[in-house]
Amino acid sequence: MTDPSIDTDKETRSGVEAADYGIRPPGYRLPVDARPGRVSLQVSDLARSLDYYRSTVGLTVLSQAGPSATLGTEGSEVPLVELHERPGASPVPRRGRLGLFHFAILVPNRSALGLLVRHLDEVGEPAWRSDHAVSEAIYLQDPDNLGIEVYADRPRENWRRVDRELYMTTQPLDVGDLVQAAGDSRWSGLPAGTTIGHVHLHVGDLERAAEFYHEGLGLDKVVWSYPGALFLSAGGYHHHLGTNTWASGAAPAGEAEARLLDWELGLPTADDVAAAAGNLARRGHALTGEGADAVARDPWGTSVRLRAAT
Repeated sequence: MTDPSIDTDKETRSGVEAADYGIRPPGYRLPVDARPGRVSLQVSDLARSLDYYRSTVGLTVLSQAGPSATLGTEGSEVPLVELHERPGASPVPRRGRLGLFHFAILVPNRSALGLLVRHLDEVGEPAWRSDHAVSEAIYLQDPDNLGIEVYADRPRENWRRVDRELYMTTQPLDVGDLVQAAGDSRWSGLPAGTTIGHVHLHVGDLERAAEFYHEGLGLDKVVWSYPGALFLSAGGYHHHLGTNTWASGAAPAGEAEARLLDWELGLPTADDVAAAAGNLARRGHALTGEGADAVARDPWGTSVRLRAAT
């Protein structure tokens, strides 16, 4: 997110439940337990990126073969990030490309986030820090300038809504209190229970983004008054997907650039994948794959992979 926030002059309500807010899609709606899965990134130098994601971010290499590697957390086989090397790939330009704004790693508690903040300070890694009301977050840029968020959620009973809209904002983070939550523990990487919490994309137009992700894919609108952005989710979460027009006028990421290759949306069953894929197809969006694994591309070429958990 950037500095703008939604209008806070309206009456807000705390202790929200999923039924209290949001806009359902007009037809097909994703299952409430749909969740983002691993993200696949194209990088220019695999060895350099592996060093960054291990020593700075705290991920663990689960497997490596040739120019590709898969990362997760210690003691887990669940993939979170895949890295694919394209030697000489151009870094993301400062103003961004249509496609990835950032992918977001969700840690299980404030203590884990505080440990990471302390670690980043110790190694001198710059990070942006924000309080979003529903979560506390830090932001990093990897060696190819691909955006990363690492965040911890606040309890859902502490979230607020404004009319039918969930309240999210961008305010300074109380770093001291967050680090204090880490206690005397020492950082040893991201802990078990860490997941991909959401993906945030630069898009060319919010109405077209809503047509694809809300009406087509079946995500609920959750926050729609944040300037230049639309946030969507399944099951009442604050967002599994963010879209924004903050890189307006930029081109989509090119084949020879560092970029998001695809991101995964996990659905409970193959029937759920077929239902979501069918709704997208009926709305004119081409898909590849079949059965429990289907891939659709949004209007700016960003690929979302629908994959069944069982």
